[in-house]
Amino acid sequence: MSIKPLKPLARPPSLHESVQESLRSYIEGNKLVAGDPLPPESFLAQQLGVSRNSVREAVKALESIGILETRRGIGVFVKAFSFQPLLDNLAYGMQASLRDVEELRVIRCVLETGLIDKTIEMIGPEDLAELQATTDKMRERAERGESFAEHDQHFHQLLFRCQNNQMLSALIDIFWTAFYKASDFANLTNPTPLDTWRDHQAIVEAIAAKDVEAARSRLAAHYSGIQNVVAMNRAGSGLD
Repeated sequence: MSIKPLKPLARPPSLHESVQESLRSYIEGNKLVAGDPLPPESFLAQQLGVSRNSVREAVKALESIGILETRRGIGVFVKAFSFQPLLDNLAYGMQASLRDVEELRVIRCVLETGLIDKTIEMIGPEDLAELQATTDKMRERAERGESFAEHDQHFHQLLFRCQNNQMLSALIDIFWTAFYKASDFANLTNPTPLDTWRDHQAIVEAIAAKDVEAARSRLAAHYSGIQNVVAMNRAGSGLD
């Protein structure tokens, strides 16, 4: 009978990781919300049976992911939730990987094409007018051969603003910014600014006509074009 080998022990968490988990549990257990203070560092160290330095390291780690914030001379407080730390790390971590950029493009495409019907149902004349004004600004920049990243980001926010879904708005910003940074899209030679403007203008026209299938088709075509461009540029750079 063969003998199965022993499984290696899982690495025990470091002390500051254990302190982090204790602080998370304290926040959750006491239902603390943004702006609520934590007890003083000395009290936390005494309660946990660790040094003040261990507490300080744990607090810094939780600050780096947006859970806590230190107000100099006042104390440590629970921080309002933000996607920004995730966004910063996501874009940085994806920069060298075409596969990750492509996966992010797919998520963006599915998210937007899947929800555009609700936009067509809900969008009002003011949002539609702002969409058209944004594409007009894109065209003005495109005719001068200039990129228009800020207008592009605003366009994709406007597409879904009428749905009044804060989580959706945050996700669109995350996916847009992470993709733009990770793919280095601003420095790609194709599509030309005019090509990109035409894509966005076609989407606006479909929405104005309340044509769900056309809007989905034009959004999908827009993202398909992005896929081809990023792949070609990455292949040329030897990053694929």
